[in-house]
Amino acid sequence: MLDDAGGLPDARLLAMLDDDRQGWVLARSVREDGRIVDFELMYINDAGCRFVGRPREELVGGRYRQLWPETVHDGTLSLYVAVAETGQPLSRTVYYDLPTLRGHFELRISPFGDGFGVRFVDLRQVTVAPQSGGGTRLYDALDAAFDGFTLLRAVTDDTGAIVDFVCDYVNQLGAQLAGRAAEAVIGRKLSDISPGSWDSGLFDRYRSVAETGGTIREQRAFPRAGQVWEIKIARAGAGTPAVAVSFREVTDQVEQERHLAAVAEKAEEAAARATEAAARATALQTATTALVAASTTAEVYAAIGAVLRPSAGGQGLALLLLHEHRLYLRYHDGYEPDVVERLRELPLDHPYPATAVARTGHPLYLTSLAQFRAAQPDPATAVPAGERQAWAFLPLTVAGEVLGSLVVGYRNPREFDYDEQATLMALAGLGAQALQRALLFEARTSLASALQRALLPATLPQVPGLRHAARYLPWTHGADVGGDWYDIIDLGDGVVGVVIGDVAGHNATAAATMGQVRNALRAYATERHNPASVVHHVNQLLLDMHPDTIATCCYLQLHPAEGTMTAVTAGHPPPMLRTADGAGPLRLRTGPPLGVTPDAVYLDTTLLIPPAATLLLYTDGLVEDRRHPIDRGLRELVEALSAAPTRDPGGTLEHVLGSDVGPRPRSDDVALLCLTSDTPPAGEPVARRRFRGEAISASAARRFAADMLTAWGQRQVVDDALLLLDEVITNAIQHTVGDVTVELRLGELLRVTVHDASTRPPQPRDPDADTDNGRGLFIIERLAAAWGSEPVPTGGKLVWFDLPLA
Repeated sequence: MLDDAGGLPDARLLAMLDDDRQGWVLARSVREDGRIVDFELMYINDAGCRFVGRPREELVGGRYRQLWPETVHDGTLSLYVAVAETGQPLSRTVYYDLPTLRGHFELRISPFGDGFGVRFVDLRQVTVAPQSGGGTRLYDALDAAFDGFTLLRAVTDDTGAIVDFVCDYVNQLGAQLAGRAAEAVIGRKLSDISPGSWDSGLFDRYRSVAETGGTIREQRAFPRAGQVWEIKIARAGAGTPAVAVSFREVTDQVEQERHLAAVAEKAEEAAARATEAAARATALQTATTALVAASTTAEVYAAIGAVLRPSAGGQGLALLLLHEHRLYLRYHDGYEPDVVERLRELPLDHPYPATAVARTGHPLYLTSLAQFRAAQPDPATAVPAGERQAWAFLPLTVAGEVLGSLVVGYRNPREFDYDEQATLMALAGLGAQALQRALLFEARTSLASALQRALLPATLPQVPGLRHAARYLPWTHGADVGGDWYDIIDLGDGVVGVVIGDVAGHNATAAATMGQVRNALRAYATERHNPASVVHHVNQLLLDMHPDTIATCCYLQLHPAEGTMTAVTAGHPPPMLRTADGAGPLRLRTGPPLGVTPDAVYLDTTLLIPPAATLLLYTDGLVEDRRHPIDRGLRELVEALSAAPTRDPGGTLEHVLGSDVGPRPRSDDVALLCLTSDTPPAGEPVARRRFRGEAISASAARRFAADMLTAWGQRQVVDDALLLLDEVITNAIQHTVGDVTVELRLGELLRVTVHDASTRPPQPRDPDADTDNGRGLFIIERLAAAWGSEPVPTGGKLVWFDLPLA
């Protein structure tokens, strides 16, 4: 498709690139002595110009090193060179926060002539789009919701007054109720979608809620359609005023209530039956109260047994639900064992009258034993009558859907007059509505639980030298989803990342944000950013995507073979470490929570992992709430961890959860991750870290070296070691492309080794009298016991120096 002759593609393909919503760049190689040293920009589309914030005329014809000098040494330029030289396409995810470029992009690079073509996707625009796995699950959950739902963002005039709303989101049911596709509603103004909202007063209610933050819940009748709707309006968000609107049709419920009222009124008008009517009205009220309060099917069955059967006046009751053309007994009270056994499962073609009621949705009333036997002429298949001689078979119907049958049995023959039939149907209708609500509640609870499980790792990788176990204790109820998470990431080369975190909130938004933060952290960790840089990038991404969301996390990079780890916290409680000497919190450099400020500074800390140590990470719900101070909870956790009778991670977690740790009862979700080191004690102390080829890596390397030398008890060489390391690693970052590895080895001398990708050895040069340039090797020669440089067979070179320990 691309012109391999070195020119631009044909006009049709350029038109396609111009229309793409994501950025496109075409560039050709600039060579010196046959070697690619730079690229010249030949083409960039409008989306690309918008992403980089510069006009096309400033970019086309320019050289890459001149246009984006800050990115020359971060590995991107070498990636373009590799594609141009090998002809093999590559992809990479990058995050830039630079004066000339800002954003989170996915680069998809393909060969183009003697150069490359790259499509860069702005991940901030697609992170929660339905194309992503997490987005699909979230939108599916909203589309499966019982209510219609829409999110309206306020539109204000020059004075700040709200004059209209824009639809930011509508689920599928909401779009269907509006008579349109969701794509035709989202992004449009309310005045275009529903101009009648002004005449109906809905606009005034939306505006009132957006301005005051109150909540409105009301029923609205639409006589032309013969429908009644329940509408709930609540304010959403704290920035630009917006309202969340949920709506559901309650026509059947209102009609049922009207019918019940009519029955009660007619009973009151019949003076001869005034006492009986009053008793029935009381029974209906009692049943309504009991059934409305029921949330689960078990609670509905209990209410039916305790209230509905006495209200109906019967001496036996059975509830059968319809499933795949069969009736199944779900609840019974007052029936004999032989009757119950025959009722457990009935095909719909069985002659028992409850099956006909389930098929037709119409009630049947049998006033005598003779009628009951006539309905089931074959004694071999008939359900026994037991001690009953009259029956009311009532459909459990909601919105035209038959859920099953309700059977009320009476010990004596009786006639069912109109009022009694109406009362029985009303009671059955109340039971059916309560049962449907309970079934929907349990289905949505199951959906929320499935979503929570999907957002947490199904399995954790096995790591040589480490055993681990995790627990998640949800506190939320119903369709709420928590924001706690944990993860273990295999980073290769025997290195493993461990993270635990907590997104504020208990809703679908918090869960979706948790999934995005977890995936972003995993991506940055996999790219082998140092821990402080990982958390920095996640903080910037969270501020870009969800500026009103706050999260905490603790990320550790473990090196079991070395017996070392590097950790960083962002407003999260410190991990606990148990060794042979006791237990206590790790002393780490702390940073603010994620999402608080773009200027947040995160500094990691490198520590030793003693042999046979146990590491415990947890979320704050374990140790604190408004009633329980965190200092008290941490003391309780230290005591419980110290007293754990086992080194098994699972057993340790069970002991902690079974101890008196933190608030009881709990008021927040709790996530725990326990790791136990089985790595034998190392021989000669050694610690190795890989750093990105970025300027910030120099300070991270110095911090790593200072922490390790302090942990090894070698404070006397810290100053000299950091001075020499700074000279070597700064030279490596400035003059090479790619990652840099720093190794500290403690023997009779301290040896510090820096490995970079360049094969060019350091060259002494005359010092500049006016600056510090050229003094590095002279300082090394003066302070080091020995130093040297040597090539590495696999590529690059090593620069090392030795320092005496005494």
